Amino acid sequence: MKKIGIIGAGNIGGAIARGLVNYSDLNRIQVHITRRKGILLESFKEQGVMVHTSNKEIVDACEVIVIAVLPFQAEEVIREITPFFNKDIHTLVSVVSAVSIHDLEIWSNKIVPVVRIMPNTAVEFGESMTCISGNHSAAEKLVEEIFSLMGATMVIQEKLMPAATILAACGIAFFLRFIRAETQGGIQIGFHAEQAGRIAAQTAKGAAQILLATGNHPEKEIDKVTTPMGCTIAGLNEMEHYGLSSALIKGIITSHAGINDLK
Repeated sequence: MKKIGIIGAGNIGGAIARGLVNYSDLNRIQVHITRRKGILLESFKEQGVMVHTSNKEIVDACEVIVIAVLPFQAEEVIREITPFFNKDIHTLVSVVSAVSIHDLEIWSNKIVPVVRIMPNTAVEFGESMTCISGNHSAAEKLVEEIFSLMGATMVIQEKLMPAATILAACGIAFFLRFIRAETQGGIQIGFHAEQAGRIAAQTAKGAAQILLATGNHPEKEIDKVTTPMGCTIAGLNEMEHYGLSSALIKGIITSHAGINDLK
């Protein structure tokens, strides 16, 4: 049985834990978690997650150690658990943005393979886009196998990790804001909020599935639903007049600049 320990089961760490419970075979994968505010982990016990009171217990119990703490906490946590690492057993995985592979190697005294990942909160529902970069191919493969249970994975160069953070992690918020806006428009043209929200969310899911299934450029699929003098092209042109695409691109670039400032 592969045992995965998550140190820092907050928003993203907790989402990973729930994703593993919901989408992996618990006869083959056992999930262990810890968090400074242990009282917030009570609900995980009912799901079959092993809750610990110390980070050392996580390292003693697990082979794969996932660090999902805040950036300013990462060094302290990794240095705390490093004395308990076994180079033949452990793999260190970090979800912490702006912490490089070099940082992880230094803080862990280069004892174990290290891997950076950037999933998103959809990992809880088996629909994450998880980007992976490590210093050891076997470790990358192991992490890819684990996170492919909870969505799509992609091994990338480490220099692209800040960009992956924006597209994959921040991207969840960007798309949710778009769905919210479409929901508000749906309310204005006659639907109740719950109805409009469901229509908008399912339509967004369908649009994404079209691209994933076909590999087509978005414009090719847009052309299929835009007829001459039709309502679709009229709406698209009005949105572009007010800067839809430009606003999204500028937002992504601004977020990317912000994450680089954290280094």
